[in-house]
Amino acid sequence: MKLKEITGILESFIPLEYQEHYDNSGLAAGDPEMEVKSALLCIDVTLPVINEAIANGANLIISHHPVIFSPLKQLSGKNYTERILLKSIRNNIALYSAHTNLDNIWKGVNHKICEKLGLEDIKILLPQQNSLKKLVTFVPHSHADVVRNALFAAGAGHIGKYDSCSYNIEGQGSFRALEGSTPFAGEIGSLHYEQEIRLETIFQAPKKTAVLKALMQSHPYEEVAFDIYAVEQKYDQAGSGMIGTLGQPMNETDLFKKIKEVFGSSHLRHSKLLGNPLEKIAVCGGSGSFLIPHAISAGADLFLTGELKYHQFFDADNQIVLADIGHFESEKFTIEIFYDILRKNLPNFAVHFSTINTSPIYYF
Repeated sequence: MKLKEITGILESFIPLEYQEHYDNSGLAAGDPEMEVKSALLCIDVTLPVINEAIANGANLIISHHPVIFSPLKQLSGKNYTERILLKSIRNNIALYSAHTNLDNIWKGVNHKICEKLGLEDIKILLPQQNSLKKLVTFVPHSHADVVRNALFAAGAGHIGKYDSCSYNIEGQGSFRALEGSTPFAGEIGSLHYEQEIRLETIFQAPKKTAVLKALMQSHPYEEVAFDIYAVEQKYDQAGSGMIGTLGQPMNETDLFKKIKEVFGSSHLRHSKLLGNPLEKIAVCGGSGSFLIPHAISAGADLFLTGELKYHQFFDADNQIVLADIGHFESEKFTIEIFYDILRKNLPNFAVHFSTINTSPIYYF
């Protein structure tokens, strides 16, 4: 199995286009053409994790957090990032990560947290903007169904809980084929009128390449006329954080005990308890303080995240309970997402879970 085939499968489910501007998800080290024997899944890449990969015969490490966040000017081993890269290269181990793109997709980090807590009626807390596009193209009547179905197969036409969505208007197009062309209809040098369908459909920005490829391969015209427009409405199937409800309300103490047990947190930092039953829960893996106002606006009783600073606890303002379970703890189940994708699509490919707790934070 070549590395590029594995990363291609991962990116079809976790598109790199969904990562934040500051992030560096994707392939950090490794030849896309290299043969991969097996993969090791982890949250962070550390030297002990590389040793674990070597012991397991794995020459690919898939992590949640990227190894490289800042540009490297040299590779001399002066810090832990450079030492990790040097050791992985010397042992021909490829490094791949899916970070904020895995945070932002529907079946990503936050959905996994909701799943572990048993939340129902889950929704994205802060849906993404500018992630939808509209394609408009013009197709002769005879090929409208073929082109439309090809676009749907490439991922276009999804709106909420509906697929195969499009708008179609009948009209008349005109063109004159010039010398050297091979027109689908009409004659070279003569103005031609063709009965066409104006076909409109929506698609997610990360699917642009696949959608345009489907359009070009299915459309009969030598020169395909099309337009792509930005769509301003939010896309509620991707974004930051999630919110859902417990099947039954729980008091604060009982829910905190459950959270500590589920996520293996030895400590749970929280804001002032309000003494109210907790039912509507907002979550964000990792550093989620920027979502506190959105959790309050959404009517959440509790906002659970992996990292809050001292002054951010004041933002609860007696309107919500804030809980910090630890960055690593909030993302520890991320590797299950990688595992499920790889096992379902590559059932014969060997995948190992790292047994190393890579959290750099210890509790006394």
